[in-house]
Parts: sequence; structure tokens; C-alpha cells
Amino acid sequence: MRTRLTSFFARLLAGDLSVFGGPATDDTMAGHIRAEQMALVLGYSVGIMLANACNAIVLAIALWHSPDRELALIWAIVVASAAIAFGLQSHTARRITKPQFVSRHAMHRLVRNAFVLGAAWGIVPVAFFADAASGGQLVITCLCSGMLAGGALAFATIPVAAIAFTAPIFVGIAICLSRDGDPAYVLVAILVVVYGTVLLRAVFVYSFSFARRVIRQVEAERTVRQDPLTLLPNRFAFNETLDAALKRLALSGEAFAVLLLDLDRFKEVNDKFGHPAGDEFLVQVASRLQRCTRAAEHVARIGGDEFALVMANLARPDDALEIAERFVASFTAPFEIEGRQIIGATSVGIVLAPRDGSTQLDIMKNADAALYRAKKAGPGTVCFFEASDDRMSRDRKALQADLEGAIARDELFLVFQPFLDLAANRITGFEALLRWQHPQRGLVPPSEFIAVAEETGLIHEIGEWVIGRACAALAGWPEDVRVAVNFSAAQFHNTTILQTIVQALADANIAPHRFEIEITESMLLSKYGAAGAILTALLELGVTLALDDFGTGFSSLTYLRKLPFSRIKIDQSFIRDMLVQPDCAAIVKSVISLARDLDIDVVAEGVETADQLDYLRQIGCDEVQGYLISRPVPADAVLKLLDMKKLRAIFAA
Repeated sequence: MRTRLTSFFARLLAGDLSVFGGPATDDTMAGHIRAEQMALVLGYSVGIMLANACNAIVLAIALWHSPDRELALIWAIVVASAAIAFGLQSHTARRITKPQFVSRHAMHRLVRNAFVLGAAWGIVPVAFFADAASGGQLVITCLCSGMLAGGALAFATIPVAAIAFTAPIFVGIAICLSRDGDPAYVLVAILVVVYGTVLLRAVFVYSFSFARRVIRQVEAERTVRQDPLTLLPNRFAFNETLDAALKRLALSGEAFAVLLLDLDRFKEVNDKFGHPAGDEFLVQVASRLQRCTRAAEHVARIGGDEFALVMANLARPDDALEIAERFVASFTAPFEIEGRQIIGATSVGIVLAPRDGSTQLDIMKNADAALYRAKKAGPGTVCFFEASDDRMSRDRKALQADLEGAIARDELFLVFQPFLDLAANRITGFEALLRWQHPQRGLVPPSEFIAVAEETGLIHEIGEWVIGRACAALAGWPEDVRVAVNFSAAQFHNTTILQTIVQALADANIAPHRFEIEITESMLLSKYGAAGAILTALLELGVTLALDDFGTGFSSLTYLRKLPFSRIKIDQSFIRDMLVQPDCAAIVKSVISLARDLDIDVVAEGVETADQLDYLRQIGCDEVQGYLISRPVPADAVLKLLDMKKLRAIFAA
């Protein structure tokens, strides 16, 4: 009972209109209504406070010849000073962008201030009316009536504040009138009661109407500012919140932080289990993220799997870090989706304003740079923006700009690294490797520019170029030699990739079985749903398929059953250590034995020593690739390498 009573008074003092029979709302909607109420009060407050100051001065002048002159003067100075100070504060607050949400605590302060001001005027008839001259009494009567009307107007949307302001004045008038038995005062008392009833009735009617109008407005705006799937604010709403924070920063120096999040496994969920599962994943993520924030702050969904938060009134950077760590920790428990347990993760980039920028462009650019570094560090990483991030971001954008014209400027080229068949002791094919000779940067490693190409979509144009060049080179090689081309996951989003391969094979007039596609386990894990149909069509065409970096993924055996691979390539990390680490040797032997049972050839990558080659021969490996056999060579050196009888002699059994 006591808890319910406490809750009732807390809602009452927070201006909850449902307490008075008005429309019921949830906490979020109530916060929006309080924001609109507060904005109206601030709009009236400058004029009301000026009126308070003027009325106090008028009262002091009217009572100048009264016995209470000194007390009236002190009262007038205190009230006028407080009114002017509050008016200036309100004027400053009005210049700052209107908040979207106002807390109960802020409304409590407003009600308290209304009561204090009302009590100050409630003292007037009690303290000064009896000893004042008739003229002074007339002034007191007019001023108290005016303050009642002004207070009702100022707090017309907040009944509890209107009551807090007017009640002390009514009480003061009642005490004043009760001191004298004059029947005229009884009539005045009746008029005061009628007057007050009409005022409060008008306040309640107006406040209910106002609240319903705000509710309709907020609900209408939600359709524009709300993400329909997660019900979180969308990018439009986020940009508005960020603009408001920037305005407060410029006007009052209020610091804030922006947290940018990216889901590390959303594409895997979406492509592996389907779009409905991906949507449910996003809904559950949104719910968890929102529970990590403060009451007045809302995470926004600003992209497919990208979320952001503006943390207003930031006291210290550790506050932003604490929220970011809560975001990361919220992914600890698995997500229950369609009867499956799915493990998620997020990375977070943080920028602090004004330290890291004072414009929307700078803040979002730097947040993206911080997030990029966090994602590179691994799932669950939180990174604050650093100056080096900005340089890295500029370098990436410059690299992207240069890459866009690399094909036209003939800066890209292919090199070919051979596969050596250990049984026949001959070269049976080549892996096509992409290189970029930048005019200023020199030779740019694929590890630097392939990721940029995938992020920007340039990988599709580059991929088509690689396929065409590889097939053109293959046309000049012996019929029993193949070419292998690496495919990235992003390329399988291009619906024309199948037609590109068919057209390249036809243009070069080569048999499909001589063209081999190399895909990685990680690509299958994240993109199998999208790639499956294209891969099946290519296999029906006669193209062969190799699984690259075998052993570094998570579901190797699963995909060996799903797709008819011609070859699997053992990752070079196992080959490098197999002669010194028994576990690596055991893995290599197990893979070769498994592949033999499945009738799949095995290629060992990264062979660099004769001892490694001898060991692979002994355990029955089919093909090897590495610097011991040959480094990658230009296209015009391939035929010469094929004709090297010396090479065959060196690696003879």
C-alpha cells in the first residue's frame, strides 16, 4: 500500500495526467509530453517572470507609506531578483534545442519552483493587506488576481504545477478574508472560489486536449522517425538527435558522445538461415541494446546491421565506455531464433564531442573510422577514435579512389603460381593471383586493396576482369593444364557472375573443366545460402571447385558433403609446422586420408623446403604449391616454366 501511494505521488508530481483522469501513457510517451509541456512553460516564463518582477515593484511602491514598508521592500527585492534570474535562465534554455524527452525529476523541480513562487505571492495578503490603506488593498487584490490568472496561463498544460502555484495564493486570500467579519468579504470569498474553480477547470480541459494532441503528433512522427522492424529510431531521427546535441554543444558547451555499432555476424545469420531469421535477430538485438541505455536515450538503427547512440550531457569518457561495454556484454547469451541458438557479437566505435569533432560530418566520419579499427581487432572490441584512425580513413578513401581507375589505367595484372602433381611429377595447373602496381605506392598487397574492393562493390568489376584475363591466358596453355581463380564472398551477390564466366570461357574457347573456382570456408559459412544456386549451375557447366584454406573454418566436413569439390587445399599454416609440431602433422595426414576416402584431390599450400616435399610424398599428397616449386610468375613466363625439364628432374621421386 505504501509503495502504491509513493508511486501515485511520484506520478502526480511528474505531471502524469492519468492521475487526474487524463489519457494514460507509457513512460516514453509521458517523457515526450513532459518535453512539450516544458517547452510551453519556458515560452511563457520570460514574460511571466518579467510580470512578477514588475508586480513586486508595484507592490513595494503601493505600500511605501504602510507600516510594513520595510518588510514589503525586502519581499519585493527578493521576488524581483529571483524572477529576473529565473527569466534569464529560461531565456538561455529556450535558445538550446528543445529536448525530445524530459524526465520526471525535471518536472518535480518545475512543480517545486511553481509552489515556491506561489507561496511568495500567498504571503502578500496575509502579511500586508490588513495594515494597508484602501489604495494598497486594492493593489494587493488586483495583483493577487492577476497572479492567479497568469499562473493558470503559464501552467495551463500541467495541472499539478498550476495547483502548486495557485493554491498558496488562494490559501493566503482565505486567511486574509477570515480575519474580518465584514459580509462583503464573504461575497469576495465566494467569488474567489468560483474564480478558482473556473480557472482549474479550464486548466484541466486544456491540458487533456494538449496531451492528446501531443500523443497524436508523436505517433504520426514515429512513422517517419521509427524503424518499422525494430521500432527503434531510424537514421532520420538519429540525425535530428545529433543535430540537437551539436546545437547544445555550441550554445552551452554540453559535451556528448556518439557510439557506432556494427553486428559482426548478421550477414552469416541472414544468409545461412534466411531473411526471417535475420529480421528476428535484429529485433532481439534492438531489444537488448535498448536495455543497456539510460532512460532518456534511444539506440537508433541507422543501417541494415548498424546501430548508433547519442549520449547527451557526457560527464566523462568512461561513461561512454561503460555503455559500450554493456552493449558488448549483451551479446554474451545466445539468441533463440526459430529453435536455434545463434551466437552474436558487436564491435563499437566511440567519438567524443567536441574533442573528436564539432560537425555531423566529422563526428560520423570519425565514428566510422573508430568502428573500422574495432572490427579489425575482432568481435566484441570497443575503440575510441584516435588521430591515427583519421589518417587510416583518409588512406582508405584515397586507395579506393585510386582503385576505381586501376583497370582503365592498366595497373592491375595477374601472376601465376604452379601446382605440382607429385605422382606425375609435372605442373598440372596455375593459381591466378591478382596484383596492383600503383604509380606512387608501388606494389600494393591484395590484403590491402581486396577488402576495399569488397566494401565498395568494385570487386565485381575487378572480378570480371580477373576471370577474362585468366581465361585468355589459359587459352595459350596446353590442354591438360588448368587455371584456378579465387572468388570472394561478395562476388556471389552479383547475379551476372555466372554469365561472366560462361562468356569468358566461350571467348577464350576453352573447356569448362580447365577453369577452377577456389572458395574459402569462411565464404561458405557466411554466404552459402546466396552462393549455392550459382555454384550448382557452374558445377553443372563443368567448372571444377576447390575448397581453399581447409581446416581454418568451422564446418569443413559439412560443406564437403554439400558440394562436390574436386580439390581441397590444406592451409599453409599446417604445412609450415607439420615437421615440428605433431598435431599439425596429424591434421595433414588425417585430411589426406579423408580426401582419399571421398575421392577428392589434396593440394598442400606453402611448401618451402625439400623436407616438407618429401614428407608430403610419403603420406600420399596429390599436389603441392609453394616457393620451393616456383614463385608466382607473369603470364608470359608460364610456358617457359612448363617446358623446364630441369624442374621435373629436381622434383623427381
